[in-house]
Amino acid sequence: MMRSLFSGVSGLKVHQTKMDVIGNNIANVNTVGFKSSSVNFSDVFYQTTQSASGPNAATGSAGRNAMQIGLGANVASITQSITTQGASQRTDNPFDVMIQGDGFFIVNSGGTNYFTKAGAFGVDAFGTLCTPTGATVMGWQVNDDGEIVRDTVSALQIMSPKNLYSEPEATKAAYVSGNIDSIDTQLTSDVGKIVNISFYDKTGHSYTADIKISRDESDPEGRYSVSITDIIDENNQSIFVKKTKDTDGKDIYVASDITEFTFGGYEFRVATDGIDVETGEVTLESTGVPILTFDSANGKFLRIVGTGDDGGTDDDNVNNISLNINPTLSEEENLFSNIEIDFSSITHFATNGTSNLTAVKGNLEGKDGGKRFGNMTGVSIDTAGKIYGKYDNGDSVLLGQLAVATFSNPAGLEAVGNNMFAATQNSGEFDGIGQDPTQGGGSLTTGVLEMSNVDLAAQFTEMITTQRGFQANSRIITTSDSMLEELINLKR
Repeated sequence: MMRSLFSGVSGLKVHQTKMDVIGNNIANVNTVGFKSSSVNFSDVFYQTTQSASGPNAATGSAGRNAMQIGLGANVASITQSITTQGASQRTDNPFDVMIQGDGFFIVNSGGTNYFTKAGAFGVDAFGTLCTPTGATVMGWQVNDDGEIVRDTVSALQIMSPKNLYSEPEATKAAYVSGNIDSIDTQLTSDVGKIVNISFYDKTGHSYTADIKISRDESDPEGRYSVSITDIIDENNQSIFVKKTKDTDGKDIYVASDITEFTFGGYEFRVATDGIDVETGEVTLESTGVPILTFDSANGKFLRIVGTGDDGGTDDDNVNNISLNINPTLSEEENLFSNIEIDFSSITHFATNGTSNLTAVKGNLEGKDGGKRFGNMTGVSIDTAGKIYGKYDNGDSVLLGQLAVATFSNPAGLEAVGNNMFAATQNSGEFDGIGQDPTQGGGSLTTGVLEMSNVDLAAQFTEMITTQRGFQANSRIITTSDSMLEELINLKR
């Protein structure tokens, strides 16, 4: 039997395998994160009909090369082009993520960790980040201090019930800025200059404190009294009164449970008969008021002074005083937090007799302003894979971080379908923790997907050469068959 028949058969088989790979590549030309494969051939065992011999000086004969007949071709390898990145496709979906670099997303299916380049993620009914095929996306969690814990990866439940809202926080600081003009007639009137400071309690309810800044005409220039005339809740009603009905069913106002507060260390309380039962207007009385002072030579802020226990003395440079509502209650019992109000940003310059003052929640660094209760309005993922929840109270909360896995030999990963790969002995092991996406110069891009890296021009070219190779090998078989037929016909 002619060896060429079997060589031709082996050639048909390897070219058929190559065509199968090309067909799979072209079928997945639009598959997100797909990595194309290529086939390499190798020749098969050779039959040696004559071994090589060396030259012999004694006999004068020259050396001869070995004579060998090959027995066909075999598939040496099918290699995936994993390290070649596909083109980017913009989707504007915040859950679509593309890896720039050699990392792989870590996903879990059936309790086993797999790896993928396809970042087309979504959220299931439990708020867990997942793939379209149902694998959960793995990453690092956030501790109670809002910090990422780089530990064994676990499922990212970014929209779990506790993450759907942002807890309120009480205001702990505020500041007043602007300018006071010494000739502003409003400062010496009974009304004074009113500045409204808004703040939140621990449950997220909003309040406004009316701060009155005034000067008695007998006081020296640059020295002003600071007091609070009322504190209004979000229903535009004083917190010191509550509406009820008298015996005739008529609406009247009486004292509420909140009867006092301290400001700058001075006690403020509702005056005797200080509530108008018909209008709810409140009159407060105090043991004293803080004093705001400026340098008359240059118009700059000097200090605001309360009592010795709170605001210091006239010799101290004090920038802020505190507002404490319900001071007799402990911190745990009190609905309000102590609010430090900073006055150091106020100046004392001439501005045509008009003062302009503004109060802002939070300190000069923008912290401790408090916040109301917030509902989640969106989710974003930054270049480092950190996932943030966005809330309608302006809050941004870190919910977790995507971790990625890298391998010493990515081509050694085993494709298991659904855009997933499994680690093998030849790819290197996954340590269960992963690494930051930015490690090694990588990054993530959101709203973008990595497309297939299949090059159609190259695949069609490979298809042509594969077809010709298959045809040539089929001719080997038909020609060998014709030769055998001629051999059989010799007997006729």
